[in-house]
Amino acid sequence: MSEFWLISAPGDKENLQALERMNTVTSKSNLSYNTKFSIPDFKLIKRMAQSVVEVMEDSKGKVPENLLANGVDLTSFVTHFEWDMAKYPAKQPLVCVVDTLAKQLAQIETDLKSRTAAYNTLKTNLENLEKKSMGNLFTRTLSDIVSKEDFVLDSEYLVTLLVIVPKPSYAQWQKTYESLSDMVVPRSTKLIAEDNEGGLFTVTLFRKVIDDFKTKAKENKFTVREFYYDEKEIKREREELSRLLSDKKQQYQTSCVALKKGSSTFPDHKVQVTPLGNPDRPAAGQTERERESEGEGEGPLLRWLKVNFSEAFIAWIHIKALRVFVESVLRYGLPVNFQAVLLQPHKKSSTKRLREVLNSVFRHLDQVAAASVLDASVDIPGLQLGNQDYFPYVYFHIDLSLLD
Repeated sequence: MSEFWLISAPGDKENLQALERMNTVTSKSNLSYNTKFSIPDFKLIKRMAQSVVEVMEDSKGKVPENLLANGVDLTSFVTHFEWDMAKYPAKQPLVCVVDTLAKQLAQIETDLKSRTAAYNTLKTNLENLEKKSMGNLFTRTLSDIVSKEDFVLDSEYLVTLLVIVPKPSYAQWQKTYESLSDMVVPRSTKLIAEDNEGGLFTVTLFRKVIDDFKTKAKENKFTVREFYYDEKEIKREREELSRLLSDKKQQYQTSCVALKKGSSTFPDHKVQVTPLGNPDRPAAGQTERERESEGEGEGPLLRWLKVNFSEAFIAWIHIKALRVFVESVLRYGLPVNFQAVLLQPHKKSSTKRLREVLNSVFRHLDQVAAASVLDASVDIPGLQLGNQDYFPYVYFHIDLSLLD
């Protein structure tokens, strides 16, 4: 299990009796694995873990190996925890240690907000631009399908239209397009792209018969797509997509840039559109993102998240230790004499039995609290938390299921 119970009970001169007693009572029924927790609920930790998931959207299976504390997995760090005397000197007043921890976490949280906001803005802009390349010939952008050679440009009298023709009607189109209206240029049609439903044809005619041609085409179930070939606008759109891809790759995640189908920003239902007549033109169903080769290494955002997740997690466990210390002193009094023990229940089904065993062992520390564990109707004077959070011994919960 990835669940831990951090408890505290009064100690003896060597602070070993409590741990030995705990081992004795829990080993009989194989209830938990117990380790000494040496001491000289943060939402930030979970948010940082989720941010790593988002950044590694194409490598989610590798997320756990990137969520480390001081270079080791979280379970190992917690079970081998030692107070960091260099970073949080135990000789300092308690308020100074708490202040250091609080400032450190506040700064990490501020940086996390700004960095993830910038990342999400970039990601949204990229997704919006890529959505234009999705869908069928009726809805998608045509700028990555057509080329300059498909159009009659800069003519005072002639214009090239794009017409979507259902696949079963290809033959009908070839037979009738010249007669749909007057002044249609003979042999001017060309199939330049098609999807599962139909094809995109060009046709050239005189400008003054555009409206008449559109009307007759509609009657024959041919759809004229409104499109004006603007070379500068098409170039600008392509440059914008390349810039966003470059920004995401260089500034954030060079190891995860080439997203595959099935990722959150590359839906599986995207329609494949095949351009015809130009072998050098890439398939329209293939985005710039697919054509990007996967980079090596990690981008700055992922590196920052990994480093600061570790720092935040370490600070979080130190705060858990501080809470155990303070609560133990308040409960058991001075001089300081208690032993913190880290219990890891072996399985979910054994937690109730483990709680009963601990309650029987430490019942003498607080009879009212012990009774409340068995009887939820018993009120504990002055306790504002629920009875389920208060026990005869000091107890704090550590949940390492950060990705659930």
